[in-house]
Amino acid sequence: MARPTARVLALLEILQSGGAFSVADLARRLGVDERTVRRYTTHLLDLGIPVEARRGRYGGYRLAPGYKLPPLMLTDEEAVAIVLGLAAGRRAGLVTADHTATESATAKLRRVLPAALARRIDALLATMDVTGPVRQQAPPGIEVLLVLAEAARDRHPVQLTYTTWHGRSSERGLDPYGLVFHNGRWYVTGRDHSSGSVRTFRLDRIGAIGATDGAFEVPAGFDPTGHVLAGLASVPYAHDVSVLLHTSLAQARRRIPPSVGTLTEVPNGVRLTTRAEHLDGAAQMLAGLGWPFTIERPTELRAEVRALAARLLTHADAGE
Repeated sequence: MARPTARVLALLEILQSGGAFSVADLARRLGVDERTVRRYTTHLLDLGIPVEARRGRYGGYRLAPGYKLPPLMLTDEEAVAIVLGLAAGRRAGLVTADHTATESATAKLRRVLPAALARRIDALLATMDVTGPVRQQAPPGIEVLLVLAEAARDRHPVQLTYTTWHGRSSERGLDPYGLVFHNGRWYVTGRDHSSGSVRTFRLDRIGAIGATDGAFEVPAGFDPTGHVLAGLASVPYAHDVSVLLHTSLAQARRRIPPSVGTLTEVPNGVRLTTRAEHLDGAAQMLAGLGWPFTIERPTELRAEVRALAARLLTHADAGE
């Protein structure tokens, strides 16, 4: 930080973190002598920022208690990190509202940035692209997300209104064990008071919500992410699929995520059990894995694999 103005702002940022700082400590942090520190504090006072001095051998400086600083003091790296985070969150479906919130937050940030940096960030946003897929969004209400987050952290139950996929609403109590974001959707998993079992609920289907009295303990070793992914893999579909993969369990786990199905090590390889709405997709997945396999059920999957093989042969012979 060669420029005095930059060092004055750095001094303000240090004082903003709270507490009192000795002159010697501030001098060391800023890379200047103690006389320069005193001069910088005079600059802050001239700007109307109430810096309080503490006299004596161990004297130092602090901001006056209760003083509210300007909301943003960002370095170039911090500003770029925030803008990229907003852009990535929007693309991944991580936002908790429609695009308006993301766009307005970006616009507010841009207005408080120096003009030169704002122009460079505009250039970045106009020219960047991301190779990951654009997720279909199902944003929850911000109040739903925050109430559940506090309840999961503080271990207290909530009462909520939930609407199922076929439109039936119900009131239920929940001990929220954790929140999980997966493929553009937010989920909460925990003990459902109505059934007494651990359930998973989509946040975008939660209406009214509020904290209730009481407390709970999360079972030892409980993995919210693993439970949500296992639950998604067991959602009922038209076809129940079981395939013996002739590979190791370690190899299978590297290629097949828990959201796809359950992997079980057996004497001749690894059994994959999953569910599929359309068997042609299951055939394509098996072909893409590249391992030998034996179809256990359903028998209709064999016909889909043969049909896929025939199409591939046709494409391979085309143009000869």
